[in-house]
Amino acid sequence: MSICVMADIAGLVLTKEDEVFLTQPEISGLILFSRNYESPQQLLGLCKSIKVLRSDLIISVDQEGGRVQRFKDGFLRLPAMSKLGDQYNVSPALACSQSYSLGWLMAAELIHYGVDISFAPVLDIDYGRSSVIGDRAFSTDSESVYQLAKHFIDGMADAGMCATAKHFPGHGYVEADSHLELPTDSRDRSEIFEQDILPFQRLIKQKKLSAVMPAHVIYPSIDAEFTAGFSKIWLQDILRDQLHFDGLIYSDDLSMEGAAASGSPSIRAEKAKAAGCNVLLICNHRAAAQEIVNTVREKKWNLLNLKDMKAKPMIEGDLYSSDSWLQALNVVEPLLS
Repeated sequence: MSICVMADIAGLVLTKEDEVFLTQPEISGLILFSRNYESPQQLLGLCKSIKVLRSDLIISVDQEGGRVQRFKDGFLRLPAMSKLGDQYNVSPALACSQSYSLGWLMAAELIHYGVDISFAPVLDIDYGRSSVIGDRAFSTDSESVYQLAKHFIDGMADAGMCATAKHFPGHGYVEADSHLELPTDSRDRSEIFEQDILPFQRLIKQKKLSAVMPAHVIYPSIDAEFTAGFSKIWLQDILRDQLHFDGLIYSDDLSMEGAAASGSPSIRAEKAKAAGCNVLLICNHRAAAQEIVNTVREKKWNLLNLKDMKAKPMIEGDLYSSDSWLQALNVVEPLLS
């Protein structure tokens, strides 16, 4: 199995230290945060400088909408996806049309400025328990989540962007925030499979997902020892063998507290790879990121190129005056208030 590292940078421009760090072949992707964004033109310049340094490097961001939107000023302010769920309860057809348009708008705008992927959509179900998920979820039931996510992904695809579904098999039931602690979902296996996994299962069957990001959550009824992101049972037995997923598996951020319980950065990397992750995502800790890069190099793991995740721009010229942008914006306008 081939593997690579996705890491980050600290500021608005590349430093000499960043350039040295990012030219290491073990790194195939870069994730940007709000600290890396000042304006659309600054972002465009940053992305161009990254592509000059390494044209093969995939640039990513979390641009879901609502509470999780890294680029705000100068960008379309996307609503929380739960607004689509509310609309779906009134008019499923309109909600699906709006979801498609939001997926297209989000992806087209990012691609316009040089970003390849947004880690979206969220397939978690909102059970009214998780503050970290909450209105990031499309809806409170699996059928609505599936329908809305399918149309959102179709919009992304028509803009030229691949979809990354998260957080497999479902983060919506646990109360703890895996950024800060290690959550446990104590439900029976049957309940998880009959509810949370269904959107993943159906979208995988329809070949809609290019990548999946697992949750830093322990599900004792399936694997009492490891979180989903470190679990061979979840990633190989279930995701690969039972659901027949053949795309990329990203680790969730290996610096999160839900991952830190597994040991040093090097050990986390080894556990993630052994479980079945292809992309080792490590953020906000350059020393830990370098340790993981060193581990990949020292272990002589086969290196993965993320070229299949590269965006494919569909709009030439001024995006914001194009018919496609204006038409999509008109569809979602009621959600933007």
